[in-house]
Amino acid sequence: MAEKQATLPIEGMTCAACATRIEKGLNRMDGIAEASVNLASERAAVQYDGDAVTLQQVVDKIEHLGYKVPVETLDLQIEGMTCAACSTRIEKGLSRMQGVQTAAVNLATETAKVTYIGLKQEDILTKISQLGYTGRLKKEEGESVQESPTQRNMRRLRNTFLVSALLSIPLLWSMVGHFSFTSWIWVPEWFMHPWVQMVLAAPVQFIIGARFYVGAFKALRSGSANMDVLVALGTTSAYVYSVYLAWQWQIGELHHPEMYFETSAVLITLILLGKWLEASAKGRSSQAIRALMGLRAKTA
Repeated sequence: MAEKQATLPIEGMTCAACATRIEKGLNRMDGIAEASVNLASERAAVQYDGDAVTLQQVVDKIEHLGYKVPVETLDLQIEGMTCAACSTRIEKGLSRMQGVQTAAVNLATETAKVTYIGLKQEDILTKISQLGYTGRLKKEEGESVQESPTQRNMRRLRNTFLVSALLSIPLLWSMVGHFSFTSWIWVPEWFMHPWVQMVLAAPVQFIIGARFYVGAFKALRSGSANMDVLVALGTTSAYVYSVYLAWQWQIGELHHPEMYFETSAVLITLILLGKWLEASAKGRSSQAIRALMGLRAKTA
């Protein structure tokens, strides 16, 4: 029995139920000794029998449950290479490590780029050392470090929220005019047009909100429900019913349809805002923890 340990980053968890669901799913797998998921750090610690199950199968199981295991990238400076055989030897040695997706070594620039899942940076540096070479992180020499998955997720959520908010503002503005206590606020006439509202809400519902449909499908496929199911069901109902009312208005059945396009669009926008704020808070916490760990002595 070859017992191994891996720590996997996980994207897509929204509550403690998500963490519990992943834990139960992993612990049911043959070869898994123990699986523990931390919602705050968005990581899963897995102990498994390397002879019975592979790390890739663990990753596939998490993704089948409706979550994502992001691939991490490491840029290294390599010392000690003298010929093409050296770079080939490092590439082959790293590629054989379970969890390494790709390893590319450039002899001319003495650099290496490694993409991996479930490994620590120290594991990769130790492997390079065992092969007879010295590897160092580029950031130690003032080189630029690639954007981390957390930073990339924060940037993506921010941009998505801004686009969604831009499309939702006219819909929210039109909703304000329906209340008696805000009837004094001027609302452009074309904001009230049913087809204009539908065109504004459609990208928010089906392009920006596609992530909720994907998450809902994966959750239902595995026999459970999560927040994505609720969001997809609620916003789709509001959107489809509004399209029906708009069509009734078009054929003359209704004169002043009370549509709910703003409900679906604004709901998705607010949820994205919450996810962005949550990711930002987690990102700041992670940076603080890394800064604290950086204070420890490197040698003793």
